Amino acid sequence: MDEEILTIEEVAKYLRVSERTVYDWAQKGEIPAGKIGTVWRFKKSEIEKWVNERLSSGSRLSSPTMAVQIKNILSPDRIIFINQTTKHDALVELSAALSKAPQVKIAKELETEILKREELMSTAIGRGIAIPHARLSSVTDLVMAVGICKSPIKDFETLDDQPVSLLIMIAAAYNQHSYYLQTLSHLSAKLKDNNLRDSLLSAASAEAAYKLLVS
Repeated sequence: MDEEILTIEEVAKYLRVSERTVYDWAQKGEIPAGKIGTVWRFKKSEIEKWVNERLSSGSRLSSPTMAVQIKNILSPDRIIFINQTTKHDALVELSAALSKAPQVKIAKELETEILKREELMSTAIGRGIAIPHARLSSVTDLVMAVGICKSPIKDFETLDDQPVSLLIMIAAAYNQHSYYLQTLSHLSAKLKDNNLRDSLLSAASAEAAYKLLVS
């Protein structure tokens, strides 16, 4: 399959930043890019990898446009305790929980896109955490679900070889790219807290886990 090549304009639209920002990043070597003559070009697969690496490190992807409030995108009924032992089954179960949100209009489409995204590149970010995510035209607003795994899932391709115990699934509307990236970055940074992760994994109920996440 031919590699998809993007222009500065297309990368700016994809990342929801200005063309000048993308140009400056390219000039400084902060984003994977190459020049054809005097024109910057970008491989889409490398941009996806770059975004994931910044999420894994907790780096900010762009200037904040709106505050991320967990209480606005999560409810206790979308926090579940998962007994599955494989990545596929855990993602399917959590997708079903997320599909209960009124913002998700087509449950099967969400499941399909979550699995497809995972095949493209693992959403495990290390420290026993994975953040599967998708943007869909059938989703009306950004929402999330949380899966607390009773047995660590070993078949995620993790950065640090740790099995995954905590799944944070996000679905967003297709036109919410900036807020979507900001939410991913916010959660990635928040979950670096060892005490928070340990408390979530030992939470006795969905309500207890919810209080931890919104505090």
